Amino acid sequence: MIRMLMVFTTILSLMLPAAAEDAVQVVMSCQDGSKSLLDEKPLQFGKERKTKDPAIEVELSKKGQSILGLGASFDHSTCENLSKLSAEKREEVIDKLMNPERGIGMNLMRVCIGASDFIGEPYYTYDDLPEGETDPELTKFSIEKDRAYVLPAIKIAQKKNPSLLFFGSPWSPPAWMKTTGKLGTGSLKPECYPAFAKYLLKFIQAYGAEGIPMHAITVQNEPHMESKDYPTTYWTGEQQRDFIRDHLGPLFRENNIKTKIWCWDHNWNEPDFPRAILSDPQAAQYVDGTGWHLYEGKVGTQSAFKAEFPDKHIYFTEGSLFRANGAIRLTQILRNWSRSYNGWVIMLDEHQKPNRGPHGASATCIELLDDGSVRYNFDYYMQGQFMKYIQRDAVRVESSLPDLRTFGNVAFLNPDGRVALVVANSARDPQPFAVKCGKKMFKTELPAGTVATYMWEPKD
Repeated sequence: MIRMLMVFTTILSLMLPAAAEDAVQVVMSCQDGSKSLLDEKPLQFGKERKTKDPAIEVELSKKGQSILGLGASFDHSTCENLSKLSAEKREEVIDKLMNPERGIGMNLMRVCIGASDFIGEPYYTYDDLPEGETDPELTKFSIEKDRAYVLPAIKIAQKKNPSLLFFGSPWSPPAWMKTTGKLGTGSLKPECYPAFAKYLLKFIQAYGAEGIPMHAITVQNEPHMESKDYPTTYWTGEQQRDFIRDHLGPLFRENNIKTKIWCWDHNWNEPDFPRAILSDPQAAQYVDGTGWHLYEGKVGTQSAFKAEFPDKHIYFTEGSLFRANGAIRLTQILRNWSRSYNGWVIMLDEHQKPNRGPHGASATCIELLDDGSVRYNFDYYMQGQFMKYIQRDAVRVESSLPDLRTFGNVAFLNPDGRVALVVANSARDPQPFAVKCGKKMFKTELPAGTVATYMWEPKD
């Protein structure tokens, strides 16, 4: 009887599905629209075995940076287009962006301090004056113009995701603070350093009074961009160093401001700018990290800079990404020590408007159509493959990179104890591959032009 029972138990164990701890959840989005954050049939880990397919080896003991957040921007164009929707539709769209369960869970958003180039109305700051007038005490400072549609959109977003964090970036100080007297072109006058520091302080205080605390600010969006056609301000690294060291940092400390300061906020190709700041101990004490954009240079600059200044963080503060190639680029940004990713404009209309500035735009991840409806493009779902499943405080873990130009991945260990591995295939053909973790592995195939997230609970 005992022997029969043992045989029966063995047969039963072979008939049962693999243990739940070996299950791998799979979510997938395809460029052709066939799958959009679609739950696939779970995979199962098995014993490691030889394979001729490219293999991703996930090593949980080798850890990198933690994640602060992933999101985009509350630029004026996005917020204006949201304001054109019915109240019900606006709530629905913001929910699909911010809500971690019903949407893709954006949890870190960039706010423009004054106007950027993507705006429909005339450019403005919070202390604009007639030519020839000045206001060093900022008695006329006001965020009133943000009440039209920026603040309402942010407040809805906070309800959809209470854990939402914000950082702010200015495109220009008020014109009266600048060497040219114009929002476009020119630099901040040295004698106006104290006034501009106070201007940034008042912005933080004003938004705080609205219930919108600023986690961080950058001193200047793209400080090496200068254009007469939209708000820009030129800074050298030495100028920003002196401003942070002698004015902004001490003012924040004096007023017990907890908002962090991020320097640079521009491209990968000019690391000498933030190097000038972080090489000065008196300035560096006030700086939490460096913000980067993708328009020039190579992503490896982030890792090189992290190695040079290991106690300072890396953030990716602006740069939209498109299609499966964009997903591969995002894996590279995260593999190179960035604690964040922020896309640029979320929502233009189908004519790529409003856009008062000189820079052209691609179709955004969400578009407002002429009939008043909203279209969700592949890039919305592509971003969701990262944002929905990589949690705040997730820690990057080492994952090998097969030698394939059209294939990328990044892996994180989430606070809930699960691994989230995002894999992208931008090729025109399916890509078979294996994933190894510990002494176990699974084999699968990723369709052409597809991004997938694989999640599992690691076991010894």
